[in-house]
Amino acid sequence: MVELFYPSGSVPFVPARDALIRHASEEILPLCDASGQVTACALRSYCHSSARPLHPVVHLHLLRRDGSLYLQKRSMEKDFLPGLWDTAVGGHITYGETVMEALYRESAEELGLVDFAPVSLDSYVWESPREREFVNVFAAVGSYMPQPDCKEVSEGRYWSFAEIEKCLSDSLFTPNFESEFLRVRAALEALL
Repeated sequence: MVELFYPSGSVPFVPARDALIRHASEEILPLCDASGQVTACALRSYCHSSARPLHPVVHLHLLRRDGSLYLQKRSMEKDFLPGLWDTAVGGHITYGETVMEALYRESAEELGLVDFAPVSLDSYVWESPREREFVNVFAAVGSYMPQPDCKEVSEGRYWSFAEIEKCLSDSLFTPNFESEFLRVRAALEALL
């Protein structure tokens, strides 16, 4: 049986949800509506099940002034889309965490990046056969030297926009990255 836990009237947390949070052996993710407003929470496994509830994530694009974009190659240990190139940083927001807390946590975990000034670019709903995500997209411009965590990222490098465009639809990138790149490309270029 899948359990979802919802706020109840003026009571901020129902007891069953508190118990889930204290005893869960896996990550607890917030669930949200199409505007990003948190409405409930659930186990990560439920979020990646055929139920496909909408849950928020963060993405960070790292740009250099020369117009190149840092991409990470997903570790072969990843359970979803291993070995494909993806956004510099991407990850789930944990229940109780703000969007910015998640962005900095994920950036530190994946790339050792802690000192950057993110700019919000977009928010949208991404759907795949496996999940539905409310994606919060950010970018940062600078001379960053990411230090990828080998458990999360197998490698990383800067790509020119022309190089990315040439490789679109060649099965090198995650479908989400390809879609998002086309969606935010003009906003990324405007930051340079």
